[in-house]
Amino acid sequence: MQFFPPLAIFTLCSVLAAPLLAAEEPTELTGCAAKRQAISNQLDIAKAQGNSEQQTGLEKALDEVTTHCTDASLKRERENKVLDAKHEVSRRQADLDKAMKKGDPDKINKRKEKLAESRKDLQNALDELDK
Repeated sequence: MQFFPPLAIFTLCSVLAAPLLAAEEPTELTGCAAKRQAISNQLDIAKAQGNSEQQTGLEKALDEVTTHCTDASLKRERENKVLDAKHEVSRRQADLDKAMKKGDPDKINKRKEKLAESRKDLQNALDELDK
């Protein structure tokens, strides 16, 4: 009988520890794997809602990503988006500077709004770069 209590305690600890080990957060997907997972999630939603047209489009998109996506090409594509966004911010800043020299308050406000929008697009592109 002396052996039973330690065995019971060990078994109890093992049973209680299993959910804690299973609750460990999985690593976040990046690159093409994240893209495939996002499309798969949308596909599951489309299937659940019975949206066959969206389902067909998502199945095609998933097939394209599976066939053609590489992490290197995806990174290159995202880097190009960042470069394009930086050029757009520069162009919008030049437009704002020109409007400020002319002194037209309406144009200045419009240019400020466009510049803010371009900066937001740049930030989004930078955020996507890390995914």
